[in-house]
Amino acid sequence: MDSPLRSTTSLFQILVTFFLLFFLGLNMFKEVESLGINYGQVANNLPPPEKVLQLLHALKITKARIYDTNPQVLTTFANTNIELIVTVENQMLATLCDQQQALQWVTSHIRPYFPATNITGIAVGNEIFTDENMSLMTYLVPAMVSIHTALVKTGLSQYIQVSSPNSLAVLANSYPPSAGSFRTDLNEIMQQFLQFLATTKSPFWINAYPYFAYKDNPNKISLDYVLFNSNEGMIDPYTKLHYDNMLYAQVDAALFAIARMGFNGLEVKISETGWPSKGDTNEIGATLQNAAIYNRNILRRQLLNEGTPLRPNVRLDIYLFALFNEDMKPGPTSERNYGLFQPDGTMAYNVGLLSTTSSNTEPASASISLASSAPPLVRKTYYFKFIYSQTNMSSGGMVEIPPSLIRGEKNGISKLGELDDDVCVFLVAKQVLNEMKACNIKAN
Repeated sequence: MDSPLRSTTSLFQILVTFFLLFFLGLNMFKEVESLGINYGQVANNLPPPEKVLQLLHALKITKARIYDTNPQVLTTFANTNIELIVTVENQMLATLCDQQQALQWVTSHIRPYFPATNITGIAVGNEIFTDENMSLMTYLVPAMVSIHTALVKTGLSQYIQVSSPNSLAVLANSYPPSAGSFRTDLNEIMQQFLQFLATTKSPFWINAYPYFAYKDNPNKISLDYVLFNSNEGMIDPYTKLHYDNMLYAQVDAALFAIARMGFNGLEVKISETGWPSKGDTNEIGATLQNAAIYNRNILRRQLLNEGTPLRPNVRLDIYLFALFNEDMKPGPTSERNYGLFQPDGTMAYNVGLLSTTSSNTEPASASISLASSAPPLVRKTYYFKFIYSQTNMSSGGMVEIPPSLIRGEKNGISKLGELDDDVCVFLVAKQVLNEMKACNIKAN
C-alpha cells in the first residue's frame, strides 16, 4: 500500500501533468517571455518550493517574484530557467540605508545564491509611497542606493536591477491617460526615486489593478473594459489614442506622469495585476467568472508581445498576482483569493474543467473531464485538435467553423462536450496515446 506521503506526491504530479497538457493545448504560456507570476507565501498550507517549481515548469512560466529572500526558494530555484525577483521587506528599509548593512545583506542574501539562482531584480519594499507608515518614504531611496552600491562592490550590478513597486495611488490623476501626474506631496522624493531608476537603467514597477477601479465605481465603469472583453473603449481626447482596456490606460497614465517629471525614457513594468475570485458582499465584481476572464484575456494579450497604445512597440512585461490563494493574508476576503491555484495544485476557480486522477501514477495517465455547470460565455464556435504521444506533442491550432458542422461527429471525430470559453483540452490517458481527440465549443 502506498504511504500517504507517496500518494500526495503522486496526486501533485498528476495535477501538474494535467495543467501542462491543458496550457500546452491552449498555447497560452508558450514562449511568452513577458509574462511572470507573483509567488506569495502568506499561507500555512502551500506546497514546498520543489512542487511549486514543477508547477511553474508545467505552465511554461520562466519569471517569478517572491516577497522575501526565502533561502529554501532560492536554493530550489537554482540551476533552472526561472528568472527571480526577490524583495526587501518594508521593515528592513531603515537598516539598509546604512551602506555597510546593505553590503552585509547582499553578501548573505544574494551573493551565495547567484548566479546558480538567476536573480534578476531586487524589489526594495512594496508600495512604500502609500504605506501607512509614512516614515518609510524617507528611507526608500537611500536604501536603494545602498543596495545598488553593494551590488557594484560584489560585481552583481550588471545582472540585478533595483527598483520598488508602487501602487496606482501614487498618481493624482490617471484619466485620461495623458493627464497622468504624480501626487504633489510626493514630488521631492519621487524626483529622487526616478533619478535613481534613470541612472541605474532600472524599470518603474507598478501594481495595477483595474478591479479596484471597477469595485469602487461599477455604475460608471464598463466591466468589459476592465476585463479586456470586446468593448468600444475610450479615446484620449488629447493624444487621440484608443484604449480598449483599463490596464493599458493605467500604464500609460504612469508613463505620462513619469514624463512630466522629466524622465521620459523610463520603462514601466507591471509588478502585480490580477482579479480576486471571491470577495465580501461589498466587493463588487470579485467573482470566479470575472477572475477567469481577466486572467485568460491577460494571457491572450501577452501572447502578442504587445505594448500599450503610447508605446506599441515596447513589450509590456506583466507579473500576474498570484500563483496561489494565501489563507493567512489579512484584510477583506478578496485578499486571500487572488491565486490562480489552490495550495494542492488545483485551479482556484472553475474554467469549465475538472481534473480527475488515475490509480496509475505515471504522468501519462492524467485525464481530464468536462464540467457541465460552467456558465456559457463564448460568442464564437471553435474547432480544435490535439495529438499527444510519448515522444511528440503538437497542436493543430484553433479554427472557426460554422455551428452546423460541429453537431455529432465530424470526419469521424466525436464531440466531447462544451466549455465556458474558447478553451479546448482533451482526454489524455495511457490508453489513448497517439490517438487524436477533439473538442468542439458550442456558442450560445
